Amino acid sequence: MEKDISYYRERLQNLLNSGFPELVHDNVLIEQRSKQAKIVYDGAIKSGCSIQQCEFYADHILFEKFHFSKYETVLDIVTKNFANLMRYDELEHFSMKMLKLCIPLFDKYDLSDDFAYTYDYDKLCMEITTLIITWVSESEL
Repeated sequence: MEKDISYYRERLQNLLNSGFPELVHDNVLIEQRSKQAKIVYDGAIKSGCSIQQCEFYADHILFEKFHFSKYETVLDIVTKNFANLMRYDELEHFSMKMLKLCIPLFDKYDLSDDFAYTYDYDKLCMEITTLIITWVSESEL
């Protein structure tokens, strides 16, 4: 079953929209990953791999390093700890604003795909929560 490059582009765009909004407009990244995924898929098909194997290989290329989302981490913290401060429809916008402030915190860690399962993840979440509490109190939100 042949897949068009637009198939990969759309799948990656959907992931970026939900978990990596800071990369939504990175057309170079989207195009490169989509092309690479199609090449890998087509090569696996020619090698005689099953459709399931071909999709697995293509997905590995398409979604590599997109299993841990900075945005989803901040959104989760905001939703759990600060939702009582604003309307539900404001949470995503507030989370994007906080994400920008939290980038230096994220930069202190090695953010691998399995980072969310480490002790450092818990430490990072505490640091993010503290930063947001400080920002909220100084902003008198």
